[in-house]
Amino acid sequence: MISVPLSVLELTWVQEGHSAQEALADTVEIARRIERLGYRRFWVGEHHSTYISAGVAPAVIIAQVAASTSSIMVGSGVMLSNHAPFAVAEQFATLDALHPGRIDLGVGSGAGTTNERAVQALRRSSMGRGATDYARDVRALIEFLAGGISTDDLVLLPWYESSTPLWLLATSQHGASLAADLGLPLVVGHHIRPENTAATVARYREAFQPSRWSGRPYVMLSVQAVCADTDERAEVLSRPADLLRADLVAGRTPTLLSPEAASFYEPSGADLDVIARARMHQVRGEPHTVVRRLAKLVAECRADELMIMTPVYDLADRTRSFELIVTTVAAEVAKRS
Repeated sequence: MISVPLSVLELTWVQEGHSAQEALADTVEIARRIERLGYRRFWVGEHHSTYISAGVAPAVIIAQVAASTSSIMVGSGVMLSNHAPFAVAEQFATLDALHPGRIDLGVGSGAGTTNERAVQALRRSSMGRGATDYARDVRALIEFLAGGISTDDLVLLPWYESSTPLWLLATSQHGASLAADLGLPLVVGHHIRPENTAATVARYREAFQPSRWSGRPYVMLSVQAVCADTDERAEVLSRPADLLRADLVAGRTPTLLSPEAASFYEPSGADLDVIARARMHQVRGEPHTVVRRLAKLVAECRADELMIMTPVYDLADRTRSFELIVTTVAAEVAKRS
């Protein structure tokens, strides 16, 4: 049984045959639906220079989502290497002032792209940035958000003390160590590097130091899951994401196809290997199968919260997946109470 809160990660998918404008509208609409279903948080991602995501400006998307909903927590994984810490602090303090108590800020060390030209265009200097730079930027961001730096010539937001919760994103022990040292809640990207999850969580829990941000270790596990009324339907809905992953690994231009279009593609041997390895760490199937596997992951990782990422082409199918998961979990809880 899953007894931890459920949240959603949305990557603002741009489906084949659709535009970024449509993807952004869908993101706002799915947030409204997720709120009605009772999920705790709705986060968006940050990706750049890609044809499969319109999530290039998280703070802007968060503002629209928060304005279109009323109670759900809204946040993002911001790639700190792309932004000056003070600018991020200003953006999220402003979001918090507009929507008090509803804004989350998660920060990660990646660039949100594998395109080297995009990396250079996004970064604040032409020099590469490493782990030391990232740790320094996170500490600076903490000081800005905590009001530790406030002088006559450097004010975050006039006469306003932001209460934005800060999270660290990690897929390795290095990121876990930094989160533990700073006393930050941790988001573990199981859907990105599942092979690192166990060691990442273990390192975080053993090294955690309490802080103003969190008095105890808190792990939110991000998992890729697709749920449908039957196992067969879940397989059909998952196939476009399988092909998308194969494209990414092979260095091809990725596309999120419709299930119908995806059914005509026959992956090569190498692609099938990529898909098979990825499937080992994904969750898909009918509701009870999905909930059972999610519960197993929560127990194994001692997760305090579960964030579900669902790369499904159609908005109605994506909504249905989230609905089936949350209603099945609720039914299991009611049955055992």
